[in-house]
Amino acid sequence: MTSEIASRAEFSIIRYAQCWEDADVLLQALNIQPAHTCFAIASAGDNALSMLSRGPERVIAIDLSPAQLACVELRVAAYRELEYDELLRLIGSRPGTDRAALYKRCRGLLSATARRFWDRRSREIERGIGSAGKFENYFRLFRRWVLPLVHNGQRVHRLFEPRSQSDREVFYENVWNNRRWRWMFKTFFSRFVLGRVARDPSFFAYVEADVSVRILARARYALTRLDPTENPYLQWIFFGTHKSSLPHALRHENFEAIRANLDRLQWRQQSIEDFLRSQDASSIDSFNLSDIFEYMSADNYRRVLDMILTVATRGARLAYWNMLVPRARPHDLSERLEPLSSLANELHHRDKAFFYSAFVVEEVM
Repeated sequence: MTSEIASRAEFSIIRYAQCWEDADVLLQALNIQPAHTCFAIASAGDNALSMLSRGPERVIAIDLSPAQLACVELRVAAYRELEYDELLRLIGSRPGTDRAALYKRCRGLLSATARRFWDRRSREIERGIGSAGKFENYFRLFRRWVLPLVHNGQRVHRLFEPRSQSDREVFYENVWNNRRWRWMFKTFFSRFVLGRVARDPSFFAYVEADVSVRILARARYALTRLDPTENPYLQWIFFGTHKSSLPHALRHENFEAIRANLDRLQWRQQSIEDFLRSQDASSIDSFNLSDIFEYMSADNYRRVLDMILTVATRGARLAYWNMLVPRARPHDLSERLEPLSSLANELHHRDKAFFYSAFVVEEVM
């Protein structure tokens, strides 16, 4: 069974140099236990590493992209070799002029393939490896060329001043939400621009909604109902670094737990269909599925769910995001898979990676 997206998208580039999915809500959804064997879509590796902090027996991270797996491999080397503050500088979460030297220290722990990949990307390393992806470059264009047409630097910094929720709503409506902001969203966060500059046109094959309207509504939520001072995703979008908040895998309190469990992480270049076909029945306890179902037809989504249920243990949890394509357990699987809707909705309300329209948590019966 061939992966549907494999023939339609380009996988030789770094598409995401960071995981743009909130590991705090992911970990609460999956409820990982020490005896668990966990599955993860690799992406850049951050959330697979966060899963290690819970001390499972094993985390298996897969991705179709060798570039994404090179990101995972360099992160693992950095957690092994570097001290905490050095890791943040290499990522770009903190300022640093020694990133080339930090990479050199990690380089000997990389496979020959990953070394070749990163040796050709000295500029990306000097910027911070968290900036190296197509998606991050999209936000760099936004910060440099688009946002200054809407708000000046002083106003941008005011957006991140500590405020109560009611004061954030007043600031957003009276200061931030002007005509240029709405026009910018309609243009820069349109399906056309997102598909060609940020993601891939094929990722929108099953999207029917107005993309910019959906994302604008979620942006308003993140800037008013949630606190921007505690949101690392917003801070990277607006500043290209983490100011007052870090994602789960980069917080100091999680560093040693992740480092201690690195030997429990495996990564493979593989489609989810091939992975599931290779596993024994009832062998996987939790599934971090990212937003992969966005890129599948409804029929293929149903087939992959059926494969997951074959390898899942009783009580296994599935967690995944919908951005623009609604995907949730089909009715014909109601006797095998239970939606944990209350938990999912509660976590979605706290999800700092704000652009997703839904967070789905389901449990195998």
